[in-house]
Amino acid sequence: MIREETVFGPIRSRRLGNSLGINLLPRKGKLCNFDCIYCECGWNADGREDRELPSGREVIEALKTALGNCKDRGIPVDSITFSGDGEPTLHPEFPSIVDGVIELRDRYFPQSKVTVLSNATQVHREEVLRSLRKVDNPVMKIDAATTAGARLINRPAAGYSVEAVVEALKGFEGDFILQTMFLKAPFFDSSEKTNLEGWMNIVRQLRPRQIMVYTLDRPAPMEGLRKFTVEQMEALVKPLLDEGFDIQIKG
Repeated sequence: MIREETVFGPIRSRRLGNSLGINLLPRKGKLCNFDCIYCECGWNADGREDRELPSGREVIEALKTALGNCKDRGIPVDSITFSGDGEPTLHPEFPSIVDGVIELRDRYFPQSKVTVLSNATQVHREEVLRSLRKVDNPVMKIDAATTAGARLINRPAAGYSVEAVVEALKGFEGDFILQTMFLKAPFFDSSEKTNLEGWMNIVRQLRPRQIMVYTLDRPAPMEGLRKFTVEQMEALVKPLLDEGFDIQIKG
């Protein structure tokens, strides 16, 4: 589902509450350095109709209008969420846009959280890490324990390395949220012993303040994917729960 607005919602999120979304990417296309087999926005190849990014000024003006409307109509905003049709940190004005969003949040909904949903591929850039550390909820994705596994589930652009992403995420010093999709495909299984143990060891290295484990909830572009139940995911992550990690599990 391609979002055709720069600011959309609020929509009810199973993880974030009433979420007002920000799409820093093309209004009628998709721009991402991942091509995940489960992405609700579809394949990258199907979202090439539009390649124009909104300017930072356009983003801030659209958000100002949306927040004003929500405030006037008494609509709660729990989270202002960078999501949209691809990877938000690819926008060249991402750092200045984050600053503008925080300023507007403080003016209109000071109790709401600013959230960024990211595949963590740009965290190695100092200016991106610095901006992500300013937001309330930097939600960083690792779906597979190895680069080979990521190639299967995330289909990243050339040069992606799980090891490099883990090293970059250490810059948060644990003050971030790790997000992981659990699913089964004919060629990838999140619960496979080597992958699961490797992923848990990544968690132990990074010690994020919270972990979001979730599964399929919306139509995926690839057929044959299977979801896990909440009970199954709880059993899979039990060693981490026993070690005291804060894990939010969503079916």
